[in-house]
Amino acid sequence: MNKVIIAGGGTGGHIFPALAIANELVKRNSAIEILFVGANGKMEMEKIPQAGYKIIGIDIAGLQRGSVVKNLSLPFKLLKSHFQVKEIFKNFLPDAVIGVGGYSTFPVLRYAQKKRIPTFIHESNSFAGKSNILLGKNATEIFVAWDGMERFFPAGKIVKTGNPVRQNIVQNQVTHEEGIKFFGLDAKKKTILVVGGSLGAHSINQAILPHLSDFATLNIQLIWQTGKVQAGQFKKQGKTFGNIWVGEFIQNMDAAYAAADVVLSRAGAMSITELCIAKKAAVLVPYPYAAEDHQTVNASYLVDKHAAILIKDDQAQTKLFRAATDLLFDDKKIKTFEENIAQLATPNAVEHIVSEILKHSKN
Repeated sequence: MNKVIIAGGGTGGHIFPALAIANELVKRNSAIEILFVGANGKMEMEKIPQAGYKIIGIDIAGLQRGSVVKNLSLPFKLLKSHFQVKEIFKNFLPDAVIGVGGYSTFPVLRYAQKKRIPTFIHESNSFAGKSNILLGKNATEIFVAWDGMERFFPAGKIVKTGNPVRQNIVQNQVTHEEGIKFFGLDAKKKTILVVGGSLGAHSINQAILPHLSDFATLNIQLIWQTGKVQAGQFKKQGKTFGNIWVGEFIQNMDAAYAAADVVLSRAGAMSITELCIAKKAAVLVPYPYAAEDHQTVNASYLVDKHAAILIKDDQAQTKLFRAATDLLFDDKKIKTFEENIAQLATPNAVEHIVSEILKHSKN
């Protein structure tokens, strides 16, 4: 196998697994040429080149729920993306195509399947997306992290691998002291890490905002990834406190996990996977509008294993800060959560995925 296309993006939950797969492919064979295909205007167009890979953007968007006007242009975008993808394949001639989720996955994998090029799907969530379900019928293999995915895909094509995460998290060499120093904080104080995802989590951010002065009162610290939405406002208010680091996005998540005693997070598949790998005590606030409420399913799985706390989104404003600080000062509970969540980790997911791809793609 000489050339591989990886399609998808939109969020860090799609981009980081894609980069993990790309890095492992190159690690196995430095001669492999990898091309990413993403959606113009989405975060992959910035993050993929930063990681050292080439990406081509196509003009594609998804169905906008509740907006007839915005959906009027969708058929034209699909048609345009088809011709863009056709041109990409003509010039690049891939031996295999991998879809990780996001708008660009569907037109790219659909075209590859039409050309009988081996296609592989990585479905990170416990509830599969509609595009992946359609593509799964003709995929070579489908990599999943959860049991019961036969509801969505042909059972014979499913391989349970877990979700791949960034290698710097799997092999985190950053000490707690180094992590704290990276964020300019005090190694003697307990630290909460808030991560709402690459775009931010409104309810989590709004629950933290009124309590910024309380962090000083309690003699604790905050590392706060706000996401893009309202980042300016949060930075302005957070930066007045010496015990708070605030930023739109954390590139060095290995340092963030090393620094944190407790993590507040959404319960997306990749967030859960990273928390398991990093062995972190967590308070989870599932995004309530995820398909089939799958984030609540994800979080409940950890709660049932005595590995996390779940706070409902509509209760975040009143309960989240108290739950987080109560956990922060309960060393016994933190240790129990860390031990239990570590049992759920799949650190070799990316190796498993790439082995399967290479096995089916020899030429």
